Amino acid sequence: MASLLWAGDAGAADGERLNSQFSNLIHPRKNLLGIKSTTVPNIDDSVNNPEDDDEDDVVDLAANSLLNKLIRQSLVESSHLVEVLQKDPNSPLYSVKTFEELRLKEEILKGIYAMGFNRPSKIQEMALPMMLAHPPQNLIAQSQSGTGKTAAFVLAMLSRVNPLDLFPQCLCLAPTYELALQTGRVVEQMGKFCVNVEVMYAIRGNHIPRGTEITKQIIIGTPGTVLDWCFKRKLIDLTKIRVFVLDEADVMMDTQGFSDQSIRIQRALPSECQMLLFSATFEDSVLQFAERIIPDPNVIKLRKEELTLNNIRQYYVLCENKNDKYQALCNIYGGITIGQAIIFCQTRRNAKWLTVEMMQDGHQVSLLSGELTVEQRASIIQRFRDGKEKVLITTNVCARGIDVKQVTIVVNFDLPINQVQEPDYETYLHRIGRTGRFGKKGLAFNMIEVNKLPLLMQIQDHFNSSIKHLDPEDMDEIEKIEY
Repeated sequence: MASLLWAGDAGAADGERLNSQFSNLIHPRKNLLGIKSTTVPNIDDSVNNPEDDDEDDVVDLAANSLLNKLIRQSLVESSHLVEVLQKDPNSPLYSVKTFEELRLKEEILKGIYAMGFNRPSKIQEMALPMMLAHPPQNLIAQSQSGTGKTAAFVLAMLSRVNPLDLFPQCLCLAPTYELALQTGRVVEQMGKFCVNVEVMYAIRGNHIPRGTEITKQIIIGTPGTVLDWCFKRKLIDLTKIRVFVLDEADVMMDTQGFSDQSIRIQRALPSECQMLLFSATFEDSVLQFAERIIPDPNVIKLRKEELTLNNIRQYYVLCENKNDKYQALCNIYGGITIGQAIIFCQTRRNAKWLTVEMMQDGHQVSLLSGELTVEQRASIIQRFRDGKEKVLITTNVCARGIDVKQVTIVVNFDLPINQVQEPDYETYLHRIGRTGRFGKKGLAFNMIEVNKLPLLMQIQDHFNSSIKHLDPEDMDEIEKIEY
């Protein structure tokens, strides 16, 4: 199994370090192949710059998706129930409990086990029999990162490839070149025992000389570059494609032009081509797009996970300003035994200020915010998971999907508020849902300015839950709080 990036690729670049005062915040490792690191800003400078970081940290869907891929190296056990809607409701519904039941080629099975997969994940149990069926069946599937989705469609591509045919046979579209490279790595790992099967990346910066004949069987790329290779440069004959994968459809729709480019590519494919679409969310707009681009599909949906606040005890502390908030936080931190804590701020500026204050007071703290590269964020989260820092200070970039069993406390240093200055109920739910995971009890503390108290009461009414007032000066009361 081999991959191809043309000469001129810079190769792996080392991430740059923060200045020496904050060098323990991250431990950069080698960056993704062909991706240059950006310089991490000096925290000390940005804290003292009144022009800097006053805006809310906006979550980027593509970056979030890549982050989840990087931090979920092993499969996560999904608690979602899987619903299957077949195009032929009379067809028997098959599921598998072992990879052997799929009767895969020996070299693919060896690749799966070499990656550490012992048995199919919940989504794979239902999806793989459909994806490997003869004749091929189309599929629309909802699946989060970490549930084995990428491995499933890579397995399907490798199963359909004929290594003796030296032309593109499988085409996978991803919304960013970082995500394309991540998918390519799975192809290379799973297909490492597949002799004469190769992957090539149709991504920006991978310049193909004119007149080149592409002999690689699996092409992974972004819509714009793939479109250019297919229609302008005539490097790929779409009529010979046997498997078409559209990954991260919800992210694709969030990127201008990508949905139209994807549709143009799909329309040039032969009718017998197997088409597979995956999305982490199934909003109405995503489902409409999926049904428009994938004809006669089977559909696999995950029932929405019901986040609950029942096992999370919520408190609020009235404060005058951020210094007052910090003092209250110190009192709580000193009065309660804490495993690990996540502190949410609304802006990067507040997150950096709080990081400086806590580090100067000798706390083990890491900072996670949107100006860091995705790999640096993944490194920080992994260090936090490993317990190397006890406190993670973050903006909303960390509000969803990051499960750390040791987190016992979540602090809203700033209340989540939307652009029209109303409570952001969904963000509040996902923020404090970082504690109380895996059936455990958790604590949530809200640091509230007096004029924001009505907004907190709206949150309390919205979730029909109790948020108790806490006096941060009453250490006896704080010490009585139990998990």
